[in-house]
Amino acid sequence: MNCIMLLGFVSPIARTLSSPLSLQSRRILSSICRNSQMGRDNVKLIHKKTHANSRICSVAGYKTDLLEIHAQNPAFHVLLIPGNPGFISFYTDFLESLYELLGGNASVTGIAHVSHTQKNWEQGKLFSLQEQIDHKMSFIEQELKEVEVPILLVGHSIGAYISLEMLRRSQGKVTYCFCLYPFLAVNTNSSTQSIIRKLAMSHILCNIVSSIVALFGILPVWVSKFLVKESLGKAWSSSAVDCLCTQVLQYHAMRNVLFMAMTEFKELSETPDWAFMRENKSLISFLFGLDDHWGPLHMLEEISKQVPDALIAVEEEGHSHSFCCTEAGSSWVAQHVATLIKNHLSISS
Repeated sequence: MNCIMLLGFVSPIARTLSSPLSLQSRRILSSICRNSQMGRDNVKLIHKKTHANSRICSVAGYKTDLLEIHAQNPAFHVLLIPGNPGFISFYTDFLESLYELLGGNASVTGIAHVSHTQKNWEQGKLFSLQEQIDHKMSFIEQELKEVEVPILLVGHSIGAYISLEMLRRSQGKVTYCFCLYPFLAVNTNSSTQSIIRKLAMSHILCNIVSSIVALFGILPVWVSKFLVKESLGKAWSSSAVDCLCTQVLQYHAMRNVLFMAMTEFKELSETPDWAFMRENKSLISFLFGLDDHWGPLHMLEEISKQVPDALIAVEEEGHSHSFCCTEAGSSWVAQHVATLIKNHLSISS
């Protein structure tokens, strides 16, 4: 559990950006934060959700967890790419809210990362960031091959980076990419990232941390749930607590979380592909948080400079990077994405 906190998935513990906003940040915020008030009333309109169905499928030979809600006559298909940890059950509330807000006009699917699963299907094999990207492309080619409607990607954290790579490789199959709290480059100003990087780079430390995490996993579920609620507060949704206690707290799972993190730090040390973003800016949108070391505001400023007129918004409601772990955060971000989807489709039609 402590390693999950270090990874920054729980932003209230991992927050490190406490410096005042720069003048440029304030100018950007004043011009693009109009969306911050959206959804506060509309979210209340969601009364009864259609529940997502879980399914295990084989993707490129690897057993993969899915969350799905199929519409009867969908106009488009939304595919969610998670962050790291990439356990798709963390996003249950978000996916269900998004489906309802889209009025049943879209099928929605959330796909877990390989071996970010409750069972050790892959016998301890470790998967890199590039292997996770290949896995998601295999899913589209295999499971969504016959889908004739547009495919819209929603990527969270490192999932935003993965989504952009999928947009690059999709050859028209993917038509839009929504990047939520995006992790696109290593933040050298973040002490939290520095600590996680040193941990992830050490095979010995990874084994120690994963073993400690596994000890929590053998506790009775009611005990681990109590500890999670006491350490994380009562804001987390029941689905997020269940996911952490029943799926994440295992040796093979934590080793894969840390190994993927190690490869992320290596790959994201390079400069983002600004040319690709400029060429495809009409197909990409970004949502940043005010206090998020994974997607810091200086990255927002850099995108604004390198990709003029890019569609960028800032969430100011306090839901932060771990939005999917709370019902309120899931509902707000779902409203934001649903509004962007409707706007995009109205422009495209």
